[in-house]
Amino acid sequence: MSFAVHLIARGRVQGVWFRAGTQEHALQLGVCGWAKNFPDGSVEMYAEGEKDALDRFIIWCGNGPPAARVSALDIEWVTPQGLNTFEIRY
Repeated sequence: MSFAVHLIARGRVQGVWFRAGTQEHALQLGVCGWAKNFPDGSVEMYAEGEKDALDRFIIWCGNGPPAARVSALDIEWVTPQGLNTFEIRY
């Protein structure tokens, strides 16, 4: 069974390799979706896959790469879209 989650990471999350790190981690976990910078300095993410993989993905997003400082992570469980890769959106 596939699950999906919509996330918004706030804090020092742009210019610190957050989207690329998110993509790399998602691919390691077998998670599909995307990551995108918001004009307000946050990073929006959508991910779908197995529940255990998404739980681990959410934990990573709450910390981000070493240079990031995540001050808040908004989490909303949503309906899967049936994606087959993880991409960085611009």
